[in-house]
Amino acid sequence: MTLPQSFKASAIMPTVAEIRKDFPILEQQVHGHPLAYLDSTASSQKPIQVIEAMNRYYRTTHANVHRGVHYLSEAATTAYENARLNIARFINAPSPKQIIYTRNTTESLNLVAYSWGRANLGPGDEVLITEMEHHSNIVPWQLICEITGATLRYVPITSRGELDMEALDSLLTEKIRVFAFTAMSNVLGTINPVEELVARAHAVGAIAVVDGAQSVPHLPTDVQAMDMDFLAFSSHKMLGPTGMGILYGKRELLEAMPPFMGGGDMIREVKMEGSRWNELPYKFEAGTPAIAEAVGLSAAVDYLRGIGMDWIADHERRITAYAWERLSEVEGLRILGPGPERRGGLISFVLGDVHPHDVAAILDMDGIAVRAGHHCAQPIHDHYCIPATTRASFYIYNTEEEVDRLVMALYKAKAMFDL
Repeated sequence: MTLPQSFKASAIMPTVAEIRKDFPILEQQVHGHPLAYLDSTASSQKPIQVIEAMNRYYRTTHANVHRGVHYLSEAATTAYENARLNIARFINAPSPKQIIYTRNTTESLNLVAYSWGRANLGPGDEVLITEMEHHSNIVPWQLICEITGATLRYVPITSRGELDMEALDSLLTEKIRVFAFTAMSNVLGTINPVEELVARAHAVGAIAVVDGAQSVPHLPTDVQAMDMDFLAFSSHKMLGPTGMGILYGKRELLEAMPPFMGGGDMIREVKMEGSRWNELPYKFEAGTPAIAEAVGLSAAVDYLRGIGMDWIADHERRITAYAWERLSEVEGLRILGPGPERRGGLISFVLGDVHPHDVAAILDMDGIAVRAGHHCAQPIHDHYCIPATTRASFYIYNTEEEVDRLVMALYKAKAMFDL
C-alpha cells in the first residue's frame, strides 16, 4: 500500500493542507480569487499520483490488451488486470472476475437493467425504485419495463428527504423481482440504510441493485458484508479519470446473464451460424477498453486507501456539519434533505426566489464552483415543487475556510437581489 506523496513521510493521519498539495488544479485563481471547488459530487478533482500513473502508462506501456504476445501488450494487460484486482479488494469483492469495466455508473445500471432484466422480467413482475434516484437508476428501468411488460413502482420520500419506510412495507411484496436504490442521494445527501434495504429485498425474493456513485468515493464499502447483488459506481467521482465505471455483481447472477454488447473480446468463438461467449468478466466487455483509465482508477484507489476511508468519512461529516450550521444562518436559505447526522458531504439549497443558476453564477465570480440545476434528479425537485437547486459538495480537499467563503458570497447574492 502506497501513501500519497505529500504525506508519505508525515504522521499516519494526513491533514487537509497536506492532501491539497497533491491537487495542482486547486492552486489556480478564478476571477481573481483562489479556487474553492465545491462540486465533487458531479466530478472530483484528480491528485498528481493519478495523473502521473496514466502518463507513465502512455509513455512506457501502452498497447492493446488481451490481443498480443509482444512485450508491450503483455505489460498493458498486466496493468489492466492488476487494476481490476485492486478495485475488487477495495470493495471486498470475492473475485476480480466479478468486477466489470464499464464507461460510468449509468452504463453499469443499464447493463443490469437490460441484461438481467430482459432475461428475468415479464408481465406480472414488478420493479421497485425510489423517488430519490438519479435518472440513471430510473430511465433504464422504465425502458426495460416497457420492453418486458413488468410494472415499475417507487418508494416515496418524506418531507425530510428520507425514504418512507412505511410505504416500503406495502410496496416490497413478492411481486418485486428487483429493488434498485441509491446508497446516497446526489441531491438530498441522504445516506440510505443499505444493508437493511438489501435484506428486505432478499426477504421477498428480489435482487438488490445499489447505485453507489455517491457512496463508494466517500464511505467504506464491503459488498460481501452488505450482501448486495449488484453495485455500480464511477471512477471520476473518486479521484479517478472520466470514462471508467465499475459494475460488481454476484457471480451466479453474472454467469446466468446474457451479454450486454457484442464484439471483440466478449466471445470465445464466432461462426456464421452463431457464437459462444467468453468467461467473466470479459463476456460484458466488448471492444477495446479504457486501459489507461483503469490504471488511473487503480491509482485513485491506492490514494484513497492510503488516506483511509474512515478518515475520509469523518472529515466529510465534520465539514458537512459545519456547512449545515453556517448555511442555516443565512436568512431565506432553504436546505433540502435530512440533518447532517443522516447525510453525506453535500448540501442542496434554494435562496429565496433567486434562480439557482443565478446563485451559481454569482458564486463563480468569487471563485467558488458549485452546481446548479435538477442534478439529473427531477422527481426530487418535483416532490419539493421547485425547478432546481444550488448544490455545494465536499471531499477530502475541502476546508472550513471554503465554507466561510461560500456563506460570504451568498450574502453578496442576497444583497444583489435585495433579499
